[in-house]
Amino acid sequence: MDMQWPVQDAKQRFSELLRQATDEGPQFVTRHGEEVAVVVDVAYFRELTGLDVEVDFKAALTGAAPLDDDASTVFDDVVAERPADLPRDVGLTGTT
Repeated sequence: MDMQWPVQDAKQRFSELLRQATDEGPQFVTRHGEEVAVVVDVAYFRELTGLDVEVDFKAALTGAAPLDDDASTVFDDVVAERPADLPRDVGLTGTT
């Protein structure tokens, strides 16, 4: 059974989202009612894609180990979502 998770619920109940992806199948994440992502069990992902990516992610992310072509393709498809606005001014003043 596929289930839809609003982004906020997916964030707050991430462990449950992962468990359901493993036990019940693909879980869809929605933003404003529109599907934006799907969480699947890694075995199912590998079955669908044929990828058997075994990467030391810490080494890959720090540049200590190069990614193979399959892992590089996966990382190229990941889009980081981050607000572009600058941090707000909180008006801290120092007293010494």
